[in-house]
Amino acid sequence: MRLGIMCGAPGTAQGPSASIQDYIDYAKKIEALGFSTLWMAHIFGLDAISVLGLAGRETSKLELGTAVVRSHGRHPIEMAQAAMTSSVAAQGRFTLGIGVAHKIVIEGNYGLSFDRPAKHMREYLEILRPLLNGEVVKHKGEQYQVRAKVTVPGAKPTPLLLAALGDRMLDLAGQVGDGTITWLCGPETLSKHIIPKISLAANKAGRPAPRIVCGLPTILVAKSQVASAKDQIAKSFELYGTIPSYRAMLDREGVTGPADVAMVGDESDLREKLKLYSDLGVTDFDAAIADMGESANRTLEFLASEL
Repeated sequence: MRLGIMCGAPGTAQGPSASIQDYIDYAKKIEALGFSTLWMAHIFGLDAISVLGLAGRETSKLELGTAVVRSHGRHPIEMAQAAMTSSVAAQGRFTLGIGVAHKIVIEGNYGLSFDRPAKHMREYLEILRPLLNGEVVKHKGEQYQVRAKVTVPGAKPTPLLLAALGDRMLDLAGQVGDGTITWLCGPETLSKHIIPKISLAANKAGRPAPRIVCGLPTILVAKSQVASAKDQIAKSFELYGTIPSYRAMLDREGVTGPADVAMVGDESDLREKLKLYSDLGVTDFDAAIADMGESANRTLEFLASEL
């Protein structure tokens, strides 16, 4: 299981208030520590695809991925152009993670319909996937009518991950994508729902075993501080527990909120939990290090020592 770090998300150590230079410097630090990947959330600030392309110019080994860009916000042609451009900037080390986001965002912020999100994503991927492979697309569907090819000099096929939690999205991620990137999914949910369903879909489609990227709030603390750390995580990540798609996964796991699936504990606790996720079949662990001052620095150092 490869270890990576999340940045750009609210409540994390390198959160959405960071500058472009901050993210570039952080990417260089993560690479120097030996981590495999750096994932950047795409909220309502800096554009994650653009920032990671810039970071790719100043790194040489680190994989850079979005977690995740909203499909409704970009036409698939524009999404392909942006992703392929950043991939070239990062010398092929860029991975595009996309998702449909949530009704509160798409209808509340964008003013667009969130009706039938799985159908939207299927049609979106029918266009995006071949564009990312440098192919000509001729598509006539309910939402899009496209005749296009994106030509970015030096571009190679760009890996594509789909944020997938429900059955239909997991089918799509297995059939069309290269895997999934999850958030707030605990071991029961991953082992009995996410991993078997996406793996079955990929197998039926004749595709390679899918990549499973597991993102969780993470913090290293002494055993005596676990309860207070979980209280802080519960407050910092409270909103996620109210969003229907995440709420459904927390309910499936049988827990109250994000703090209950967070990686919280001392070195032995975190080491044991990392092994658990690896044994379950998670291919990439994405540590969203909680914004807790010096504890966040110690967490990063500990995770680096486990590489």
